[in-house]
Amino acid sequence: MRVDRLISIIMILLDKKRIGAKELADKFEVSLRTIYRDIESINMAGIPIRSTSGVGGGFEIMEQYKVDKKVFSTTELSSLLMGLSSLSSMTGGDELVHALAKVKSFIPEEQAKDIDLKANQLSIDLSPWLSNRNMQPYLDRIKTALQESKLLSFEYIDRYGNKTVRKAEPYQLVLKNSHWYWQGYCHERKDFRLFRLSRMSDLKIQEEGFTPREYLKPELDFTEQAAAMQKNIKLRIHHSVIDQVLEYCAYEDFLADGEEHFLVQLPFIENDYYYNVLFSFGDKCECLEPAHVREEMKRRIRDIAVIYEN
Repeated sequence: MRVDRLISIIMILLDKKRIGAKELADKFEVSLRTIYRDIESINMAGIPIRSTSGVGGGFEIMEQYKVDKKVFSTTELSSLLMGLSSLSSMTGGDELVHALAKVKSFIPEEQAKDIDLKANQLSIDLSPWLSNRNMQPYLDRIKTALQESKLLSFEYIDRYGNKTVRKAEPYQLVLKNSHWYWQGYCHERKDFRLFRLSRMSDLKIQEEGFTPREYLKPELDFTEQAAAMQKNIKLRIHHSVIDQVLEYCAYEDFLADGEEHFLVQLPFIENDYYYNVLFSFGDKCECLEPAHVREEMKRRIRDIAVIYEN
């Protein structure tokens, strides 16, 4: 808690030209003595803070310590704050709080309001609306292992439900389509692998370190390959699932069919993922063409029916 308070005090001192000890004490609900100890700790950490007495007095960071505020333009500072704030909301960590504090120290007082307005024009939050698992502890462990070049051990479940015990060298954290992955060299497979956090359990940092090896970043853009494999199929959908269908095609692909339905050309690849996408629309969607996709949907529906009949 004290570390959080010290960081907050530094950020306040960077935001404001001067603030009194009593105002800080009231803000953090601690005694004046605690605030004076905190200020002394900040001074010892290398951030020079001076105090002035009398009316309008208080604590302030010495002006000569601050970097020239004209290094960045208003637009550049807004972009930096926007990016750091969004990244902080996704990964957390004191290092991002420190980075935010340093960036804020560049902001000239007369431009603070304009920069704050611009920085808040975009908010990026890739966390799911509903989640049954907190990924933050695993993200923190992976970041620590990356920084210290430590091996990670864990249990991993592949897409077919097979569980294996792995040990791997971490090289990169990856956020793709709101899912977290990390790239590592797997000792069991003797090769680089991309591991998905949601498929992991019992993740532990090992005492054993490793010497980083040469590696290629994972291929994450499959747009061209997917485009070559995709073929349009014709769907008839109810207006209630428009929002869901728009995740996979543009509104220009919709053609009104009566008052409540639309005909849609949907890009489709014949694999389980895309068939499951069609099933996610429930009884609000019917595949009209091609015939073999329609027949495959019927076969899968019969298989599902058998499960529930038994």
